[in-house]
Amino acid sequence: MVGTGMGAENGVLIRTGEAIQTLREIDTIVLDKTGTITRGEPGVTDLVPAEGWDGASLLRHAASAESGSEHPLGQAMVERARDRGLELFDADGFEAVTGRGVRARVDGREILVGSGRFMGEEDVDVSAAADRLRELEDEAKTAMYVAVNGELAGVVAVADELKDDSARAVARLREFGLETAMVTGDNERTARAIAEQVGI
Repeated sequence: MVGTGMGAENGVLIRTGEAIQTLREIDTIVLDKTGTITRGEPGVTDLVPAEGWDGASLLRHAASAESGSEHPLGQAMVERARDRGLELFDADGFEAVTGRGVRARVDGREILVGSGRFMGEEDVDVSAAADRLRELEDEAKTAMYVAVNGELAGVVAVADELKDDSARAVARLREFGLETAMVTGDNERTARAIAEQVGI
């Protein structure tokens, strides 16, 4: 009873006393990345325009395409564009391509926002920005290509900040002799970078 009460005071719901008894036998803690290790509120960190583009235009087109998206990464772009006072274009024919990105018609142009795999399927040459995208991913950022009418317009990177106490919590778990692991849908480089920052 004391244990469940203390758990509740710290935001941990323990449904049965048996759970506490079982807990002493565990040797590994598996943590979800988003919302547990990180804040779960991504924000735009980098705009890397391709030749002939500037950061504001890149963001405006990407955010306009993402305006129909419910995905947190897309919403982060829309929020950043609005914070910068950029007026978004109306988007038609929005389509989310599962696990790859989004497609929309914006200001009479076809906009694609998404992964290198998505761009490859759409015959968009991203070689000019591929190295920079990998660098951003190595910094634990989720980086997405943006293409306009089949031509690369640039890269937009979004990151979800670590919670202030994540590294300290992982360190305490290790002091207790527990292994820690992290699960995420992010690409492996981004996942490794976050894990290293918190000591997993």
